[in-house]
Amino acid sequence: MAARHDDTDATPARPDDASPRPDDASPRPEDASTLPDRSPQRDADLPGPWTVPHGLDVAAGLAWRLLLIAAAASVVIYLAGTFSVVLIPVVLALIAASLLAPEAHLMSNRVRWMPHTLATAIVVIGGLAVVGGVFTGVVFAFISGLPELTSQLTNSLSEIQNWVRTGPVGLNNQQFTAIGDQVLTSVQQSQATIATSALGAVSTVGELFTEGLLALFTVIFLVHDGGMIWRFLLQAVPRRARPRADLAGRRAFASLVGYTRAIVVVAFIDAVTAGLGLWAIGVPLAVPLAALIFFGAFVPTVGAVVSGAVAALVALVSGGVTDMLLVIALLLAVQNLEGYVLQPLFLGKSIKLHPLAVVLPIACGLVVAGIPGALLAVPLVTVIDTGVRSLTRRADAGVDPASVNPLDPRSARPEFADPPLPMAPADD
Repeated sequence: MAARHDDTDATPARPDDASPRPDDASPRPEDASTLPDRSPQRDADLPGPWTVPHGLDVAAGLAWRLLLIAAAASVVIYLAGTFSVVLIPVVLALIAASLLAPEAHLMSNRVRWMPHTLATAIVVIGGLAVVGGVFTGVVFAFISGLPELTSQLTNSLSEIQNWVRTGPVGLNNQQFTAIGDQVLTSVQQSQATIATSALGAVSTVGELFTEGLLALFTVIFLVHDGGMIWRFLLQAVPRRARPRADLAGRRAFASLVGYTRAIVVVAFIDAVTAGLGLWAIGVPLAVPLAALIFFGAFVPTVGAVVSGAVAALVALVSGGVTDMLLVIALLLAVQNLEGYVLQPLFLGKSIKLHPLAVVLPIACGLVVAGIPGALLAVPLVTVIDTGVRSLTRRADAGVDPASVNPLDPRSARPEFADPPLPMAPADD
């Protein structure tokens, strides 16, 4: 009898019971560690044929950023040159306002019955009277001393003529006359150029008069409504960054106030000291030369060299080599007094700049905008330096801008303030 086939005995084997065939090449789970690592991390670490070297990548990144900054600076310089007729009076008015605004606010705060408008009028008119009086005194002193200087210049030219004839040059009368005729012919041939230059000087005087009126108009409103104008300008700053920008602007203007006060005091002391020394030596035009030294002090380093060279030349013409050497020694003593005593005393650490940070901006300003650029270079660097320091200073992150007085020079660098500035409550 045949055996009955039972379907239950033919159940398929479970996968875990199946043993692999010898020729099965599929790896077992325990052999996965022997495979090469093909993860994305490993693939990223493998060098590729088009990988840019790290140094070249950094250099390229710096290059295009520098080109972008240079392009932006070129646009700013172009716009400044295009609108220089308006920009320069406004900047000069801002510097004048930094000198006059603290006095106007102090006057209106101390005298309770005096409105701020009247204090502004008194300060502006008083400043104009002082500047006008200085210029008037300089002009009259120059006119009164010009005949004496002319006679001394004639004598000096005669001495130079005799030295050229009898000295090592050894020119005879015919050669000397020929040189004079050549100079006269050159002057006659340049009459058209001289006339054009004279017309240009007349137009320049007209432009200076117009720019002066614009600067005066701007000064009045900056002294009277400076705070309101600043709040209006802050509306262009994003709301999130507005408090920090407000704080940086207040500190920057405080540094301008301190710089303007200090440079005026230093220039006045330099002018008085040099003027007395020139008068004692016997140099003519001592008052105009002292005024030139006063205005030259507003352009640090370069202004002292130019004004000193003019004073030394006048001393050479009027009194000879001895007076010139005495004037040079006097001006060197004045410069040492300024550098080692006056500037540390009045400028202090709050707006102290490295000498290289003074000379280079003056040179760049002279190249870009001439004399006005050299005059405005150092105040601009002072304001930018203080503003950038305030933006990057961690301690200023939580400072209320209303607690900083922009008319107080000690607010420019609070780390150097002695005693520390009190924190006033914020205005509602």
